[in-house]
Amino acid sequence: MSFLNKRRIEIGNIPAILWGKASDKIYIFVHGKGSNKESAHKFAQIAEDKGYQVLSFDLPEHGERKNENYKCDVFNGVQELKIVWSYVEKKWTIINLFGCSLGAYFSLIAYKDYPIDKCLFQSPIVDMEHLIGKMFEWFNVTEELLREKKKIATPIDILSWDYYCYVKQHPIIKWNVPTSIIYGTKDNLQSSIVIEDFVKRFKSELTISVNSEHDFHTSKSEEEVIQWLNKYI
Repeated sequence: MSFLNKRRIEIGNIPAILWGKASDKIYIFVHGKGSNKESAHKFAQIAEDKGYQVLSFDLPEHGERKNENYKCDVFNGVQELKIVWSYVEKKWTIINLFGCSLGAYFSLIAYKDYPIDKCLFQSPIVDMEHLIGKMFEWFNVTEELLREKKKIATPIDILSWDYYCYVKQHPIIKWNVPTSIIYGTKDNLQSSIVIEDFVKRFKSELTISVNSEHDFHTSKSEEEVIQWLNKYI
């Protein structure tokens, strides 16, 4: 692999990195919860070899924005993805998408009507109501209790009644982008049934990584992701 160009930019007040040498083709890279824009490095190396630039950016409460009083929720996340799109569409002809976990969920909401050429999702959250239901079980929360309390802190995140209502009112029912997904059989955030239903409804391609968890943290899992990226980018 050749030396990878990397340039820090800002899109409004959103810190971002533009990776790779000049091209008319680009991937918008949307990281997952707990990650940052720098996590796009390996992806960008592979993408550049295939003729793409990559734009990654810090979601609210992530990376350079950890101390901002601006929550990483569906309301703010979706708004920022649209801001990023407005920047990208003026400068590139072919726009592709990579989304990981929560980043995939934000993308499914924000970009459902946008002319994306191709999409890759790693461990995507495709059914947030399903995930919140799991959190209800894990932390002994009920819908009635959340309605009464409005917000309930858990070891994972704060459960919010407004967020929950939004999720129930905005299921993923439209996605016309050719999409490839990699999913681990030990992913505890989305069941295989949920992923397979999404794949069937939207005619996506599914790569299953046996024994990989949601974060693909082992060296074997990481290598499977690299092979998947090399095949589908």
